[in-house]
Amino acid sequence: MTNATIQEIEGIDDYWGPAFRSVYEGEGGHEAFLQQLDERIKQHDKEIEKLCNFYYQGFIDSIRELLQVRSHAEELHAEISNVDSNVKETTDSLCSRAEELIRARRVELNIAATIEKMELCLPLLTTYSKLKTQVDAKRYYPALKTLEQLEHVLLPRVGPYKWCSQISADIPRLRQAIQDASMADLRDFLENIRKLSPQVGAMALKQTQDMLGRSLENIVKNKKEMMGGLGKDNIGPQCPHELVDFSPLHRCLHIHSVLGAKNDFIQYYRAQRKQQARLVLIPAVGNLHDSIQGMKSYLSAVLGFFILEEHLLTTGAGLVSKDWLLDTWSMSVSKVASTLRTNTSLITDPTLMLSIKHQIMLFINTLKCYGLPPEPLPPVLQEMAEHYTEVLMQRWVGVFRDILDNAAFLPIEVMDQEQYDGVMDTFPYDGDELETQPFPRKFPFSTVVPAVYVQVKEFIYAWLKYSAGLGLGGGRRAAQARHSASLLLSRSFTGCLSALFRRPLPLMQLVQIIVDTQYLEDATSFLYEFISNITGSELVTTQAAGSMFQAARDDAEQQICNNLEKKVDEFLDLENYDWLLVEPTGQASAFVTDMLSYLSGVLTSLEQLPERARVAAVRAATNRIATRLRNLLMDPAVKQISSGALYQLDLDVIQCEQFAAGEPVPGLKEGELLEHFASLR
Repeated sequence: MTNATIQEIEGIDDYWGPAFRSVYEGEGGHEAFLQQLDERIKQHDKEIEKLCNFYYQGFIDSIRELLQVRSHAEELHAEISNVDSNVKETTDSLCSRAEELIRARRVELNIAATIEKMELCLPLLTTYSKLKTQVDAKRYYPALKTLEQLEHVLLPRVGPYKWCSQISADIPRLRQAIQDASMADLRDFLENIRKLSPQVGAMALKQTQDMLGRSLENIVKNKKEMMGGLGKDNIGPQCPHELVDFSPLHRCLHIHSVLGAKNDFIQYYRAQRKQQARLVLIPAVGNLHDSIQGMKSYLSAVLGFFILEEHLLTTGAGLVSKDWLLDTWSMSVSKVASTLRTNTSLITDPTLMLSIKHQIMLFINTLKCYGLPPEPLPPVLQEMAEHYTEVLMQRWVGVFRDILDNAAFLPIEVMDQEQYDGVMDTFPYDGDELETQPFPRKFPFSTVVPAVYVQVKEFIYAWLKYSAGLGLGGGRRAAQARHSASLLLSRSFTGCLSALFRRPLPLMQLVQIIVDTQYLEDATSFLYEFISNITGSELVTTQAAGSMFQAARDDAEQQICNNLEKKVDEFLDLENYDWLLVEPTGQASAFVTDMLSYLSGVLTSLEQLPERARVAAVRAATNRIATRLRNLLMDPAVKQISSGALYQLDLDVIQCEQFAAGEPVPGLKEGELLEHFASLR
């Protein structure tokens, strides 16, 4: 067991734990183990001694060789020291060069890294410089694209450098500057189109006028001129909207689209344009009714504004919507109609009204060409037609007054055929009876009748000038023309006659005026035929016979009655009754006889008047005679009357009653005039 343990210890170099445990745990193991261990040591000592004795001589030889080698080793040491010093010197130089090389390599690497970084930074710096140049050159849309590239592509690629952070911090400021500059460009654009709107509208109106008045010959001529001028560089704008450069507006729209503020930009643009629309609707000239140029400028400005907006409706990328355009136009057209209605109502020149009407018609047609509804402008033209009629009538009032003031109110007398034909050419008179009479011939009417007839025809011509182009049918034009002509005669001319009657006129002039009005009334049918021929409509008679100048005739008849009453008063003022007369003269008083003779003559001269007028005249005269005679009898100044005076008065009354009973004019009821003397009896 002990031998086995020792062998185990000899065979194991590093782990002796189990062997020692068996020694301690074995029975009597310590002493036996130590004994065996001593024996094993002695055995090994003997083997070592044998081995040493065997190799001793070789060891001595080795020592001798070693001593010999010692001298060689010292020499080698000296040489090695020398070589070492040389190598040390050489390596020191080599190390310094190596360090220099390392430093150079490090610099080279730094340079390469710097070049690489600079290659990354150079596009950034170049782009930033380009951005600055574009901003300075006001090329804002390209600048904004460059800014987007700088922010989202180049800056993240470079890295967190201090100057990069400065550029990053500068980007919002540049973006805001671009936005502010684009808004400034927008304001300049809005101001520019506000100034150009009248030119745009004027060009559109001119093109519409050319289109409405063009013929096949003009179309061919314009086409040849256009083909001949294709090679020239001085060809101007062909469309009204080409007068305006919309590029600033589109740039601003693109810029705000990139900035994500497109909707805000559109709202701002619409608000500004609506505000400009309100300014456009206010006439630049205070009084549009003073000249046609002010009206042209106003309509051109309004039209130009909406032509530009209509163009943006198709090209503005949503900048203008159809609903917004129609809403703005609806607001504007009502204001335009109100302005036109207000200013045209103040015009007193019919020529100016014709020009303005033509301009409004051109304005309406141009609106239709651009798809804008013209309502409520056509009713304005109808209102203008009424005012135009009033203006014409006011002008013709002056004409009629001149005719009446210069008229002699005597029947026209012609001395030869030429004068006769001249009258017949100006007035439609049935002159069959006059044809057989020798010269000089006398017409029943005065110069007032043909003069007024000619002026009424001129009035109709002037009125039809306005109605042309209003889209009225021939029937409506004719009806309105007849109505206007009737108003001219029944109101304007009758008003002039009434003014004429305010001053005292001779009886024969009054008679002639009534006769003239009858002929003018009869001539209205010829005027209506004249209107129908011009308008190409069916002949219609709308004025009742005898009613057009009834008011004037009533005034004339009243003045005739007044004149007769005054004449009666003049005769009766000559009376020289002797109220204490003893015996009557046996015949009527001279003043009564003269008065009745005068009345008979006057009533005979009134044969041309209507029966009603003559009856009214004789009634007024008879009533006046009876009243004055009764007043003479009942005069408070007469204190006493003799029977002779009463008999003389009775003779005068009998004479008057004989005059009344003789029915001096037809149309009287039997005994009607005698009733005036009943109270006197």
